[in-house]
Amino acid sequence: MFKRVVVWFRNDLRVHDHAPLFFAAEKAGELIPVYCFDPRNFKKVSLGIDKTGNHRAKFLIEAVDNLRSNLQSLGGDLVIIQGKPEEVLVSLAKKHDAEAIFFSEEVTAEEKEVELQLEQNAWKQGIKTSAYWQSSLYHIQDLPFPVNQTPEVFTQFRKECEKFAKVQAALPVPKKINLPKNMSDLGDLPKLSTFGLKEPDLSSRAVLVFKGGETDGIRRLQTYFWEQDLLKVYKETRNGLLGADYSSKFSAWLSLGCLSPRYIYEEVKRYEKERKKNQSTYWLIFELIWRDYFRFICKKHGNKVFLLGGIKNNVDKWSRNENHFWKWALGQTGIPFIDANMRELNETGFMSNRGRQNVASFLVNDLGIDWRWGAIYFESQLIDYDVCSNWGNWMYVAGVGNDPRENRYFNIMRQAQNYDRKGDYIRHWIPELADIPGFDIHQPFELPTSLLKTYKIALGSTYPHPLVKYKAWI
Repeated sequence: MFKRVVVWFRNDLRVHDHAPLFFAAEKAGELIPVYCFDPRNFKKVSLGIDKTGNHRAKFLIEAVDNLRSNLQSLGGDLVIIQGKPEEVLVSLAKKHDAEAIFFSEEVTAEEKEVELQLEQNAWKQGIKTSAYWQSSLYHIQDLPFPVNQTPEVFTQFRKECEKFAKVQAALPVPKKINLPKNMSDLGDLPKLSTFGLKEPDLSSRAVLVFKGGETDGIRRLQTYFWEQDLLKVYKETRNGLLGADYSSKFSAWLSLGCLSPRYIYEEVKRYEKERKKNQSTYWLIFELIWRDYFRFICKKHGNKVFLLGGIKNNVDKWSRNENHFWKWALGQTGIPFIDANMRELNETGFMSNRGRQNVASFLVNDLGIDWRWGAIYFESQLIDYDVCSNWGNWMYVAGVGNDPRENRYFNIMRQAQNYDRKGDYIRHWIPELADIPGFDIHQPFELPTSLLKTYKIALGSTYPHPLVKYKAWI
């Protein structure tokens, strides 16, 4: 037993199914829950891109605020600090005579380095540390193979897990959290301006108003599963582009741990008992297994997932044309299906799964741009950014990851015909083209010059490469 323990919240901003919080409540008389805003997560990275953009940062701040409220409802509170966690957490623990620091284990380089430094600094001060695995559906100890033997092909990974591994029960919310009485300075919630970011405009075209936090994550699940009864058609609708309910949108809350994958799994199983069991209910679990897969692949391969050659060590074949990249990033390629998806991302911080596959394929397969630039841009913009899923998926599309195919190429016109045959998605996000009827809206070479100018497309010699291929598709 410990007298006092610091619980460090990371990408696990919830009180349900939270291993460090649950076991700290069992093993310690008093808890000091802490969230640390690390300034390194708000720096500029390649191409002058914000590592954390304003949509993603806003969602994070909302999630931390909600965590504080939920801890207060249990009799506790949340200390909010800024700085390098490996330094300021140890100082906080020492100041308040905490005997240990409990936290969630991560898998990728930056996070692991922070963990290592934290453990070393804490040890020097006589403070113990305990890391808990809780980010995946299947616990790492329950995998039917060692992590370093994780199958390279998803289908094999899934089948072995489904056959030989069980999903552990979600941990209950602690009944009470005892905060030390001398905790007077709990810290203020930062504003976006603290990190040099502007408040994003609220988009009237957004498919859903995403608000960070466990409360809103659970509310979204209750709405999607139980109030609107949409889980039973998830497999049929998940490739949609417009509206709030073509998919669950759980990824936003999963990314920061506002929702536990095991909690979602248990709700799916309850839905199957009380409502309906079919391919759609299975498919949502299937997607959670995909999420696990990329996490364990990242743990297996380490820094290779961030290298240009990926885990396949492919040779450097990429262009680094910044002009082409920024036309892609800003939705100015002249290809409406690509531009509409990028406009949605930039305006809302979200994009459908179908859209992500298409814009990623276009960047790496048509423009031939360094795939890591796309991964970095998604990291900045996506409110549901998850380091393992993001980098794993970009490797996959770029042909340097786990895709058993040599080249996963998306024919943009065929994709547009399959998923936006009437052009409604284009009209929604590129209203200046709204008067063009039917599928013609997808064919910019058929548009009047006046519309092209309105659309601000960079044509001709300034941007020849993708448009030449585009002509071939028409």
